[in-house]
Amino acid sequence: MPYLTDITSKIARFEGDPKIISTGPSSLGAADRLGKALGWFSFGLGLAELFAPRQITRALGMEGKEALVRAYGAREIGAGILCLSIDKQVGLWNRVAGDGVDIATLLTGMRSDNPKRDNVMLALAVVLGVTALDVVAAQGTTSRHRRKNGQQRNYDDRSGYPKGIEWSRGAAKDLKVPADMRAAPVLAYSRQAQSA
Repeated sequence: MPYLTDITSKIARFEGDPKIISTGPSSLGAADRLGKALGWFSFGLGLAELFAPRQITRALGMEGKEALVRAYGAREIGAGILCLSIDKQVGLWNRVAGDGVDIATLLTGMRSDNPKRDNVMLALAVVLGVTALDVVAAQGTTSRHRRKNGQQRNYDDRSGYPKGIEWSRGAAKDLKVPADMRAAPVLAYSRQAQSA
């Protein structure tokens, strides 16, 4: 991780910018990290459903439902984008609802004349497992980010200074301003303009 911080600290930085020595603890909780992972999973699954529906329906013995699988792919991509956004709980609850639809669709493939019924059972088990993860992540992020109606976020206890305001006082007392950052002598210029 320190290696990654070293690489990312050099991106779009100029000589003289303060060096990033280390990063602080993440503000993401376990449910937020799980939600983010599920968002990426949803995005990848959606791309697969969107671009390879024939292979999916063939593997499940559900030929003829390619358009439905493509629609599910679009839904998955939308849910993935929402899971990666600020309001990830919306995307996670969307995933939970989508899992219910997926389960109902897979159950139609459990008919006795389906030669790929074992594949459908495996897919159903995977979807049920992912549904459990979706529910855990959705409940966790919803409870973590819940606010009462009209309640505003309160940042009064934050200063914006990583080590506090007191530590920062006087930190720039030895700062030497580079020549190209100094202001032009405005007063001298304005006196010359007035005398002309």
